[in-house]
Amino acid sequence: MKTIDRIYHAKVEIKKSNFLAFLCPFDNFKILLKELKNDHPKAVHFVYAYRYLNEFNQIVEDKSDDGEPKGSSAMPCLNVLRGVLLINSAIIVVRYFGGIKLGVGGLVRAYSEATNLAILNAQLIEFELKKVTHIEIPFALYARFEYFLNKNNIIFEKEFTHQVALKIWLNEKEEKEFKTFMKEYEFRDIILK
Repeated sequence: MKTIDRIYHAKVEIKKSNFLAFLCPFDNFKILLKELKNDHPKAVHFVYAYRYLNEFNQIVEDKSDDGEPKGSSAMPCLNVLRGVLLINSAIIVVRYFGGIKLGVGGLVRAYSEATNLAILNAQLIEFELKKVTHIEIPFALYARFEYFLNKNNIIFEKEFTHQVALKIWLNEKEEKEFKTFMKEYEFRDIILK
């Protein structure tokens, strides 16, 4: 499976209708859709499709034709995402109507082409499944943990309460390194969740 780490776009013009495609990481989807609706008030359709992995490692998909004939726009976009095995990604295609009706077949081709072009412009990266680990550590140990996580480019969030609560995303290799780190320093009082 593949994914992306930033927003990519493409533009297709068919019979005076403009199709602006925006491929984005799923985490950016809702914000980007809202921004596009604000930035393009004269656009007539905001078609989207997305695929992401939920907490049970199941692929969740959704789509919206946003007023286009059913099955003519969002499903072709979703099928393109499926075809290249994109995960944790969304496509939003903004349509400006050019005055000429394209018909269902024309819409299918237009939305598919816009999605394909955005994907061609994108740098696809190999998807790595990461598990989320929650730990609580005393303040005195935080600097060591922060150094280890930053040194190994491991993504984490921190929250300071009575201790330091860390939320850490680890792939298989990182998880092994993290366990080795924990054993080396004999962090016995750490709570792993």
